[in-house]
Amino acid sequence: MAVLNTFERIRALPSAYQRLFALYLCQRMLPNYELFYQVTGFGDPKPLHGALNACWDWLWQPQKVKVNFSRWQEKVDDVTPSEHGHDMLGVYPAMDACTAISTLLQGLLDQSDAEMVSVAKISQATVNKFIELTEAAELEPSQRAGFIRAHELTQYEIEVQQAALSYFEQLAQVEPTPTQTMVKQVQAMVAEEGVSNIGIETANPQD
Repeated sequence: MAVLNTFERIRALPSAYQRLFALYLCQRMLPNYELFYQVTGFGDPKPLHGALNACWDWLWQPQKVKVNFSRWQEKVDDVTPSEHGHDMLGVYPAMDACTAISTLLQGLLDQSDAEMVSVAKISQATVNKFIELTEAAELEPSQRAGFIRAHELTQYEIEVQQAALSYFEQLAQVEPTPTQTMVKQVQAMVAEEGVSNIGIETANPQD
């Protein structure tokens, strides 16, 4: 039997668990924005926290909780930095965190699963770009791709996504949609991991 890759496994999940997975990845990327904010003073992490918290609450009780996804998307867009205004490495992971959250919100707004796969791709791309601009910056182009692929951060990101998918696949066999307990467990996973996808420590884990 063929082994499915990360993105195929996401697509094979029920929609509700695809959303939970994308939300988990967005929460992991949040420290990248927080560090950028601490260093530059640009933007505000509150809209990002607010958007994610609204999504966590909505995910296990969509019939009861009403979330204005497009309004949250506007708030996130308002605090998204631009590479043109900031000449520093940290702007890219911060931008990607905002893009991932905005992509998640768009997917929830459209009830589309394609954006949930896109969030996973953004998270992996953040890691690749970070390595490319740091340790791989002086390498020849012919060496760079292999170096990035073999890098511990790249491998860790793939392993984290695969492990989370295995967990969500098990949950999906138990419940057709995530329960409050499951959602809390996934939030706890992020807090316990304690680092972002590029190894930035979580400053203020959110409930």
